[in-house]
Amino acid sequence: MAQNKVALKRRIRSVRATKKITSAMELIATSKLQRMKHKMEMYRTYANTLFHTFHRVLDNANVLDVPYLTKREGKILTVIFVSDMGLCGGYNSNILHKIKAEIPKENPLFVIGSSNRTWFRQEGYTLFGEINNGDNLSYGHISREADRMIKAYHDNEIAGIQVLYTRFVNTLTFEPSIMTLLPIQADHKPQNIGIVESEHLTQDIIFEPDAITLIDQLVPMYVQSLMYSLWLESKTSEQAARRMAMDNATDNAEELIDDLVLKYNQSRQAAITQEITEIVAGAEAL
Repeated sequence: MAQNKVALKRRIRSVRATKKITSAMELIATSKLQRMKHKMEMYRTYANTLFHTFHRVLDNANVLDVPYLTKREGKILTVIFVSDMGLCGGYNSNILHKIKAEIPKENPLFVIGSSNRTWFRQEGYTLFGEINNGDNLSYGHISREADRMIKAYHDNEIAGIQVLYTRFVNTLTFEPSIMTLLPIQADHKPQNIGIVESEHLTQDIIFEPDAITLIDQLVPMYVQSLMYSLWLESKTSEQAARRMAMDNATDNAEELIDDLVLKYNQSRQAAITQEITEIVAGAEAL
């Protein structure tokens, strides 16, 4: 009985220490979530302007003259955002399920983030490229890799570019989604792009030198902007998933502590009752 109480006290101390860690990690994830969410929302101003400018130019061009709108036969390159660290709930596992369900193994992958690299190789996927440190990327990192992908698209090494990211709905809801970057879908609109008033879209514009030349110059900026925007959204979703996972872990630790304390008190009460019973029995024997 005494050994049981000692083991329970040791377990209670251990769980309480774990609870302090998960509580601290929840606070850190909350802070990072707020920072990434603010950064994501601030970037939308630029993304909105570029998106609508690009599509206004696209609307005034002959679709047949724009090679970026033409569908091709071949392999589609998929850019995938995974986390660098774990303890983020089902964030990475949801992405892996999405990959197995919708991306053929013959299509190349470009993985940003260090998690699950062994899984990609074991499953037989081909890596077009990878970035191990996906938490501290800048627009420059994204733009350089986007330019390399666009060059591969120009050289017919790949037939298209798409991004598998985690769409941020709110702090409790985030889901893996796939967005096609190239070839450009004229009627496609990312869900995080705002609505611009119709009167601004109907103004007559004179393009210099011409719409096709402008599209050739805007496509790299368009792809870079969307890819960076989706990276921000994925990182925001990752921190939201980690905050929720740590919150659940803290709640589970609290419940476990309550259960262990109850068992400890029951064990202690049973020991006291046994001692009293033995004393009474000894007194009666005398």
